[in-house]
Amino acid sequence: MRPSPTQLAPGVEICSDRLPFICGPCAVESEAGTLEAAGIVAAIAQRLDLPLIFKASFDKANRSSGSSFRGLGLEEGLRILALAGETTGLPLLTDIHEPHQVGPAAEVCDVLQIPAFLCRQTDLIVAAAASGRAVNIKKGQFMAPDDMRRAVDKARNAGGERVTVTERGFSFGYHNLVVDMRSFAMMQAEGIPVIFDVTHSLQLPGGGVETGGARQFAEPLARAAVAAGADGIFMEIHPRPEEALSDSTTQLSPQRGEALAASLLAVHAALPRES
Repeated sequence: MRPSPTQLAPGVEICSDRLPFICGPCAVESEAGTLEAAGIVAAIAQRLDLPLIFKASFDKANRSSGSSFRGLGLEEGLRILALAGETTGLPLLTDIHEPHQVGPAAEVCDVLQIPAFLCRQTDLIVAAAASGRAVNIKKGQFMAPDDMRRAVDKARNAGGERVTVTERGFSFGYHNLVVDMRSFAMMQAEGIPVIFDVTHSLQLPGGGVETGGARQFAEPLARAAVAAGADGIFMEIHPRPEEALSDSTTQLSPQRGEALAASLLAVHAALPRES
């Protein structure tokens, strides 16, 4: 069965006639930079009439190197995210890595995200679901689509009524990810709304101190995913991607992100509607 329409955050519904977006920089780098990014994303949402959630991580706990930038931490990161939400009126999403982070994050954010490498961490999923917030579980690069049903069941059995899975590619040999377009239909058949992560699917993991990326493939992958039936789009946008302190090889510029979003709306509008 296809998933039923579900509200992820105020004004943002998934599996409805409108394609929802989750956009923002990879990490909270500074107050000024995060507010700048939030303003840019909010303006794009207004121009294109997008249902949109602003995202940024207060901590990137799975960086390739221990010396890589991780973020500003729980307290400062959430303070800045709250300010971004107040300034723009956009709902918010952030990653959580440990159960003790759920309470503070749930006070600020509308959606709690489980990182891909933690998608089997039962205590984390259960705590996030019990918070009453929507839960977005990133599908691990090592997980088959049908195995994600068990992760979703953990959240639903803990009281989570709004659970989505985000597809971000499969490990394919060394330092490469491949997106299997069948995965959208496979997870949707289990009643799971599926979001496509455009920018993390471009990563070339490992192979150095920082993860590489193939940003040139953003457009074909994203359009293929929407054509394949993705229920939503996750796309990292940074005011100056080359200067980003994390994921600098995959984040999109505001101009490129807006152009891609507009083309994805056109693809989505062309799809046949189920009766």
